[in-house]
Amino acid sequence: MTTADLFADAAPAGPAREELAPGAVLLRGHALAREAEILAALDAVVAAAPFRHMVTPGGFRMSVAMTNCGRTGWVTDRKGYRYDSVDPSSGKPWPDLPASFSALASGAAAQAGYPGFVPDACLVNRYAPGARLSLHQDKDERDFAQPIVSVSLGLPATFQFGGPRRGDKALRVTLAHGDVVVWGGTSRLYYHGVLALKDGEHARLGRARVNLTFRRAL
Repeated sequence: MTTADLFADAAPAGPAREELAPGAVLLRGHALAREAEILAALDAVVAAAPFRHMVTPGGFRMSVAMTNCGRTGWVTDRKGYRYDSVDPSSGKPWPDLPASFSALASGAAAQAGYPGFVPDACLVNRYAPGARLSLHQDKDERDFAQPIVSVSLGLPATFQFGGPRRGDKALRVTLAHGDVVVWGGTSRLYYHGVLALKDGEHARLGRARVNLTFRRAL
């Protein structure tokens, strides 16, 4: 069976480029062209820095499992939310950002209208059925002029994209394997999240969704 056969069900399910809000763009199937190298790089990252369930400052265990790669990684514990160059589980630096990851993120950002984006951090989230991510802002980065690039792999998920206030009505968008969302500019600090993942089976990732979130953190 070829790679194309494995992911035949992952073809773009809508327009190739959809505007979600001013400065926010959904690129349907954008990651599929680099699928094989992205999945191989993902396996290598997870082997070096396994997924773990972090704890929020309030003491709650997150339902989404996480790891990182790049110059720095996003972490949370009783001390707060922050970026750290060292994996707290191993005491070692996070794995390097794979070249395929960087190329994917920079290319998607350019297509969405943000040329010159070079990420230095990638937060990798793994959702099991029932896992969710509540509405939040990405605001631990130093430069809000840089966009966020979010890549969906595995099971489909319902992405929520709201506004500058938590109470703003959120758009709900189904994201499939290979879809990429980029947001910056006016929408850089918009609230966003993921509804509880529905059960299913993906040919490569099994009963899971993996999300790669690229940032310029430092």
